[in-house]
Amino acid sequence: MGRVLTESQLSDALAADRAAGRTIAFANGCFDVLHVGHVRYLQAAAAEADRLVVAINDDSSVAALKGPGQPVLSAADRAELVSAVRGVDYVVVFGDTTVERLLLALRPDVHCKGTDYTVESVPERAVVAAYGGRTAIVGDPKQHNTRELLARIRGEAAPTAPRPQDR
Repeated sequence: MGRVLTESQLSDALAADRAAGRTIAFANGCFDVLHVGHVRYLQAAAAEADRLVVAINDDSSVAALKGPGQPVLSAADRAELVSAVRGVDYVVVFGDTTVERLLLALRPDVHCKGTDYTVESVPERAVVAAYGGRTAIVGDPKQHNTRELLARIRGEAAPTAPRPQDR
C-alpha cells in the first residue's frame, strides 16, 4: 500500500529512492469517484518506473477544474483510496490547477498521462522535456470517466464528450 505524504516528505522519500538507483514515474489527476479507468491508468503508470508518485488535486482545485458539485469525495479520502491501488508508492495532495510546479520540484523520470492525450497534447510536455524527463501515454482507451459515472448515478443523460481533465 502506498503512503500519503506531504510535499516535503515526498521530496525526502524520492531522494532516498534516487540514491538507491530507483526511477520515478509520476501520474496526476482529481480521482473523484475512483473507477476502473483510474485503476488501469495507475497500474500502467506504475509499470513505467520503479516508484510511482500520484499527485491528487485538492478540493478547491477540483472545484475550479470541474465546477459545482465536485469533488464528491474529499482530498483525504481520494488520497487514501488511490494509495491503496496496487503499484502506487506515494500520494501527494496539491493545490495548483496544473502540475508544472510539482514536476519541476520533483523531476520524475516519466510523466504519465492517460490515453485521452497524445504525447504532443500533454500540457506539461515541454516542462518535462526541459529537465530531461519523458512523457508516456498509459492506460486503457478512454471509455470510462467520472462525469459520465456521476450522470448515471444521478439518473441523468451522460455528457456527450469527455474532457481530458475527466481522467
